[in-house]
Amino acid sequence: MTAAAFASPRAALLGGARDAFGLPAAGLAATLIGVGAICREAGWDIWVSMAGTAIVWAAPAQVLMAELYATGTAVLVIMAGVAVVNMRFLPMSAALMPHLAAGGTSKVRLFYAANFIAILAWAYGMRRCPILPHDQRVPYFLGFGHTVVACGLPATALGYVLAGTLPLGVTLGLVALPPIFFSLVFIEGAKLRRDRLALGLGAVAGPAAWLVSPEWGLMGAGLVAGSAAFLIDRRMG
Repeated sequence: MTAAAFASPRAALLGGARDAFGLPAAGLAATLIGVGAICREAGWDIWVSMAGTAIVWAAPAQVLMAELYATGTAVLVIMAGVAVVNMRFLPMSAALMPHLAAGGTSKVRLFYAANFIAILAWAYGMRRCPILPHDQRVPYFLGFGHTVVACGLPATALGYVLAGTLPLGVTLGLVALPPIFFSLVFIEGAKLRRDRLALGLGAVAGPAAWLVSPEWGLMGAGLVAGSAAFLIDRRMG
């Protein structure tokens, strides 16, 4: 047991919910209000909009799905686009799953937990789960994930109802909130030298890469900055 451990797996579940029910839930709820408004503009009904939050979850993929639907894009193309956008969660899953799997967690439970992986849940999971006892890691992560989804559903519905009353700039601004919030979370949680190096190099490389290629700049900057941070940290010992 460590100082960060909870009294039991049930307490870990409630601890994850407490960590989520605050700034994380508020930040995501604000974003999903914007997503709900965009879904209504795309011609969806409120139930389909909320189902998008429950199933697709990540806001960028939901926005893409709504915009492609509004232009009459074929369903298979929409599914492929959402899959490609959400592919960014694959390395996050690869980093977090070994911590959740420790102690012999069943594959069914791991696959279920993987559905909640998004940038915010991953950041909190990577911060807390590695230092928790094995039997508390999945409960903590699920407590966090269930809470943010539960807060996201009514937020999507609220955005849907408010659509038409919110100025376009406000709607787009709400959707743009997560990158700012996520950046603050990453900065606060950057305890290792290589993490700080990656954040600093990414902040420098990101704008320059976007000027070179708006479509691929973010991915390229992340690849270059992350690789450079790893090599520099390794060389520094």
